[in-house]
Amino acid sequence: MKIQSIETFTQEPISIVRVTTDDGAQGFGQIAPRNADISAAVLHRQIAPHALGADASDLDGLVDTCIEEEYKFPGSYVCRALGGVDTALWDLRGKLAGKSVCELLGGRPGHIAAYASSMRRDITPEDEAERMCRLIETHGFRACKLRIGKRTGHDQDEWPGRTETLIPTVRNAVGEDVAMHVDANSCYTPKRAIEVGRVLEQYGVCHFEEPCPYWHLEWTAEVAAALDVPVAGGEQDVCLAQFQRMIAMRAVDIVQPDVCYVGGLTRALRVAAMAAEANLPCTPHSANLSLVTVFTLHMLAAIPNAGPFLEFSIEPSGFGGLYAPLPEVRDGVVAVPDGPGWGVTIDASWLAAAQRQISELD
Repeated sequence: MKIQSIETFTQEPISIVRVTTDDGAQGFGQIAPRNADISAAVLHRQIAPHALGADASDLDGLVDTCIEEEYKFPGSYVCRALGGVDTALWDLRGKLAGKSVCELLGGRPGHIAAYASSMRRDITPEDEAERMCRLIETHGFRACKLRIGKRTGHDQDEWPGRTETLIPTVRNAVGEDVAMHVDANSCYTPKRAIEVGRVLEQYGVCHFEEPCPYWHLEWTAEVAAALDVPVAGGEQDVCLAQFQRMIAMRAVDIVQPDVCYVGGLTRALRVAAMAAEANLPCTPHSANLSLVTVFTLHMLAAIPNAGPFLEFSIEPSGFGGLYAPLPEVRDGVVAVPDGPGWGVTIDASWLAAAQRQISELD
């Protein structure tokens, strides 16, 4: 069973990928959002030449070939493009077997607890606390995540004093039983991250994400060693050797690959396995309601070291017409789609309106 064609369907900020084999089998995947048109161009230029004609069932061989053949381009765009093909092949594999992806991996469709993930720093502590309470009441969330500091902020806050006000305000509003996560998005130097971490410890925060610029592993390791609050990271990283270093040096306590960033489910599973060997939990990054949340649901349902919560964005996504059924949080949990492959259907009208490109085997 050889890969005959690879199509991309792009409507910014996203691109859907369809892979077709020489016997007519098809599967759908997705390139990570943001600059998806660039990632789609990279797919046709740098991934399709290696994937066309390859054995569609040999995912490990294919992803290794693509990365090794493009070794001069080890960065994000190549991995995002590869992730689109890889996730489409997992869908294809599941459809051929009549099983969901998580079942292919030895898991079982069920329900995954979710945390309400805020993407906002322009919101006041009082308004953030109010909407978290509302979401807990209406959807049953038992965990939430807040944005602290300023993105790549060089120790700056979004406005002076916001973080030190936000943490106690939300904690007092939601109560002690809600698990609180925070994300600093590469804001702090180690000294300042440790100072902020002491505040987080005071209020029972259980997840301190990306405290330092993610490319400074040694800084993050210094923070993790100094604090009791677990430090999380890895969403931005695309090099598996970097994940090996991160885990070996205990730079993080929680490992966070993003299925779409790292190069697809195949490579994300390798990261999860590295973490499991080191007795570390894996809580994949899934910060929007595109197909990455679906991919992550299947992954969490199958890996033995899954973290306790799925990241579930609470912001308007713009992906409502892309696929069905959409994931929903009810009583604090989200159902893993149980149909073949990813268990969702891509909307035909969305595909028809998108910019289509195709690479085919001669």
